[in-house]
Amino acid sequence: MRLDKLLANEGFGSRKDVKKIIKQGSVLVNGNVEKDVSKHVDPKQSEVVVNGEAIEYQEFVYVMLNKPKGVISATEDPKHKCVTDLLDSFYNKFNLFPVGRLDKDTEGLMLLTNDGDLAHRLTSPKHKVNKVYEATISGVVTDEDVQAFREGVTLEDGYLTKPAILEVDDTTDEHSWVTVTIREGKFHQIKRMFKARHHEVRFLKRLKMGALSLDYELALGEYRELSEVELEQLKG
Repeated sequence: MRLDKLLANEGFGSRKDVKKIIKQGSVLVNGNVEKDVSKHVDPKQSEVVVNGEAIEYQEFVYVMLNKPKGVISATEDPKHKCVTDLLDSFYNKFNLFPVGRLDKDTEGLMLLTNDGDLAHRLTSPKHKVNKVYEATISGVVTDEDVQAFREGVTLEDGYLTKPAILEVDDTTDEHSWVTVTIREGKFHQIKRMFKARHHEVRFLKRLKMGALSLDYELALGEYRELSEVELEQLKG
């Protein structure tokens, strides 16, 4: 990677700014002053120091967020707060984006990364990655509803969903508490599936995506980077 591009990516300013820094002799590469802005360095192997500050290069970042209601699954929006707005400014240089989407009023597990290959594997239908949600549903969810989910539900636009797993955890005359596992991510899919069965989703929270489970120690709006074990399991 060009030295000026590396410094710009690491937040030392615009390309113009970092060229000035380099030409001033403020950058050391492997212990030697480097004034060539077009010098190519290996960001993983070379020791790059700027004004006494060593660069710790990180290509990909993986952040688990417990998404709260009222925040949209986007990187920028003129009217609404986005999931990336919840992150510290340190992460700006990585250009993170949400993997998949959660509705504005849906809570729970959200993965943000700049690893496009992993994001594709987790969201592509052909990879059949399970996504698990807990939900509160109006009315009594019946065995017939469970069977309908197992066979696939025809939505209002005529689309037949892939088979899903619906488990009833508890129920009263007015509400049912359920766990839903799907392998798709159609717009408002779970809400539309229940609507087709004459139920309304009152609360929805994602608990799992593939091998990644929500850390329950994270309060709504809190986040942390994935552990090495979590990342290995997710990629596996």
